[in-house]
Amino acid sequence: MAIKLGFVVSEFNRDITYMMEVEGREHAAFLGAEVTECMYVPGAYDMPLAIKRMLKKGAVDAVVTIGCVIEGATQHDEIVVQHAARKIIDLSLEFDKPVSLGISGPGMTRLEANERIDYARRAVESAIKMVQRLK
Repeated sequence: MAIKLGFVVSEFNRDITYMMEVEGREHAAFLGAEVTECMYVPGAYDMPLAIKRMLKKGAVDAVVTIGCVIEGATQHDEIVVQHAARKIIDLSLEFDKPVSLGISGPGMTRLEANERIDYARRAVESAIKMVQRLK
């Protein structure tokens, strides 16, 4: 039976997260997993609630987050990623299911973000490996 993945995708910097989502979906299919749910949220900061709702339904084996946080003039990017990552870990532990971190950033330029589109592929791989190893 195929591993069922849920994707939570940030719409912020959508030109980049779109490419990340496509690469993530293709890699999931290549590895024999199925993306059965996908929720779009405004930004990385908004991911935890969507992740929690997806995990509560219980229809997925793991959740893959896909987002991109580009450096701005303030330290806002660091705060966003730090808090989102912390809550993502908490939700994984609370629901006893893998939630992989496919959020690139902080502290990167738009050019660097384009070079890190493969973070989505890595997050898919991580989620699948964790599901397989925790069985």
